[in-house]
Amino acid sequence: MKRTKATKSTPVKPVAKKTAKKADQKVTATTGKTTGVAKKATGTIKKAAAASKKAAPAKTAASKKAAPAKTAAAKKAAPAKTVGKKAAPAKTVAKKAAPTQAAPKKAVVEPHAALVRRARRINRELAEVYPYAHPELDFENPFQLVIATVLSAQTTDLRVNQTTPGLFAKYPTPEDLAAANPEEVEEILRPTGFFRAKTKSVIGLSKALVEDFGGEVPGRLEDLVKLPGVGRKTAFVVLGNAFGRPGITVDTHFGRLVRRWQWTDETDPDKVEAAVGALFPKSEWTMLSHHVIFHGRRICHARKPACGACPIAPLCPAYGEGETDPEKARKLLKYEKGGFPGQRLNPPQSYLDAGGIPAPPLGAG
Repeated sequence: MKRTKATKSTPVKPVAKKTAKKADQKVTATTGKTTGVAKKATGTIKKAAAASKKAAPAKTAASKKAAPAKTAAAKKAAPAKTVGKKAAPAKTVAKKAAPTQAAPKKAVVEPHAALVRRARRINRELAEVYPYAHPELDFENPFQLVIATVLSAQTTDLRVNQTTPGLFAKYPTPEDLAAANPEEVEEILRPTGFFRAKTKSVIGLSKALVEDFGGEVPGRLEDLVKLPGVGRKTAFVVLGNAFGRPGITVDTHFGRLVRRWQWTDETDPDKVEAAVGALFPKSEWTMLSHHVIFHGRRICHARKPACGACPIAPLCPAYGEGETDPEKARKLLKYEKGGFPGQRLNPPQSYLDAGGIPAPPLGAG
């Protein structure tokens, strides 16, 4: 039996290499063909792109030509919508028209000469309604008046009038009150409220009168305002009612009413005093103060004015702020106008003659 040599199988390798080369060549050829096809396809795409570019201007031109037509149509159509939009301001105008109904109230600035005439007429009317107007603090001399006026802060004149008889019975002069025991004075003044501060003021005021003015109340504004607890309002009360020297007393009632009457819109007492003083002769200042304060306490109240019972309603710009029904308004009247006691225990005879009723003493009910 013949043996076959294994070495004879080795020549297969060169054949495989050749076969591999041929396969590569075929692939290369195929790739080349493919590449050629791809190149041709690319060329075709480029040609198509070029063609589309050429075609695009035509479309663009067409679209550009078509666009104005639409724009023109839109412009023609737009005014109709715009007109609709412009109609809205008409509503705005209507809304703005509403405030004009309230305008007359703010409105017309009263000429100064007309204001002076109206203000003086109001004062004349009040003088007829309150011929008995007077300071509503009980006093017998300037010392008692200045002490009573200081005590009237943050309380009623009635409460002061019910308290001062006991005070003046024990301390009738500035010298007596200057040397008083503060605790004893506090106990007397307790019903007036803020009694500790008021005790300090009246004792200090009395000491100043003794040390600087020989125990006498000075009759000059510049001296009075130097006393402890004495401001311009207190000073004018004393000057007008104890010395007969004209002055305007701007208390809470006076300030409220002159603003309601539109004599001034100032709120600072000194500015109110100056503004109102310019409307009247100086000789009328003291009685003007009494007329206005009387009216504020009796009819033109802070919270609910009795407009329906007011004798100067036709002259008042604020008419209607309070009760306008005459019957209901009459029920709001205070003091002698409503049939009630006044502020003073010892009022002037003219007040009593007019039907005024004296206030009861402290503790009388």
